[in-house]
Amino acid sequence: MLKHTLEKIESKIKQSTNIPADKKKEYFELLNELNSGVNELSIAEKETAESIKGFTKISAHEATRDQVDPLLIKISLDGLSSSVKELHASYPKLVNTVNSICSFLSKLGI
Repeated sequence: MLKHTLEKIESKIKQSTNIPADKKKEYFELLNELNSGVNELSIAEKETAESIKGFTKISAHEATRDQVDPLLIKISLDGLSSSVKELHASYPKLVNTVNSICSFLSKLGI
């Protein structure tokens, strides 16, 4: 299921006209890191992994809409950050990847 979700996110980003090609490549690298981290997490903490996956999907959807709504982007990114906040001690690499994704989208002005 995670693989399917990440494939959908990648497809939306590939089709987006809001994100330059070099930034898309960078975002795909971050998604690959996220996939690895969430796979590790999903073994130990399935519900938390599902939450992270869901907020990632929502954040990507909001970032690639034709008419981007900054408030919805902020809400989705806040949810994503909150879903991994308590995991920092156990999964620092995953948390850093999620933070990188949030920062990446923010730097794009999304």
